[in-house]
Amino acid sequence: MKPERTNKITESPSIYHNLETMETMEIIEYINQEDQKVAEAVHDCLPTIREMIDAIFPKFSTGGRLFYIGAGTSGRLGVLDASEIPPTYGMPHNKVVGIIAGGDQAIRKSVEFAEDDPEQAKKDLEAYKLNADDAVIGVAASGSTPYVVGGLTYARQLGAFAGGITNNPNSAISEVADITIEIIVGPEFVTGSTRMKSGSSQKMVLNMLSTALMIKIGRVKGNKMVNMQLNNQKLVNRGVNFLVEELSITHDKALKLLNKHGSVNEAMLHKKGSLH
Repeated sequence: MKPERTNKITESPSIYHNLETMETMEIIEYINQEDQKVAEAVHDCLPTIREMIDAIFPKFSTGGRLFYIGAGTSGRLGVLDASEIPPTYGMPHNKVVGIIAGGDQAIRKSVEFAEDDPEQAKKDLEAYKLNADDAVIGVAASGSTPYVVGGLTYARQLGAFAGGITNNPNSAISEVADITIEIIVGPEFVTGSTRMKSGSSQKMVLNMLSTALMIKIGRVKGNKMVNMQLNNQKLVNRGVNFLVEELSITHDKALKLLNKHGSVNEAMLHKKGSLH
């Protein structure tokens, strides 16, 4: 198989040389120096990020689902973001879904050439019965991953929203997506190692997208995660403290309310309703 000929920014040579001769502090200082460029690159994309959120919201708020598709690091980041939505915001597991090329086994171990099949993403999305009410976001540092391009092409054919997140401008993803967030972080510290700055930038944007959507559909009150799943003692304590602060009640009363109603939001609704 011939290597892809490319002049992608993400494949550009590192601006640092002879890394193996560096002292430990020198290595991590330079990595940190590069990492500081990530937030600036994401900041430059804020108008496009807002545009994507506002495009997804009408579908998402009326029953549509959000899918992330990707391969390698990008796919794992999508799975990570999606997997944190149910415990953090109490949403069903099928509301935000992360799909990685090669299937769930690829989360832990690379599956050879899984990202090179443009038809597999269509099959994976078909398994979820993707429809026009849904949104699909393809994540790929290169912007050319066949699996992601194929999935976004299929989404558009169905009338679903197709969005892209990439770290290269004018990529294949940008050609097929409705909106593409192009986060230009520059060459990686280790040439081509897009798990570094590119991956960090993707996680930041995914956090923005999902958090903004959760806030906009009412899963946050004030600044609190009132619909979080209470599946460990730390979160139970956090819920109790939320109720104490919001309702001006004692710790014991807050704990009883939480145990009775099962969530901060439900406890607040019932308690406030009983006061009227």
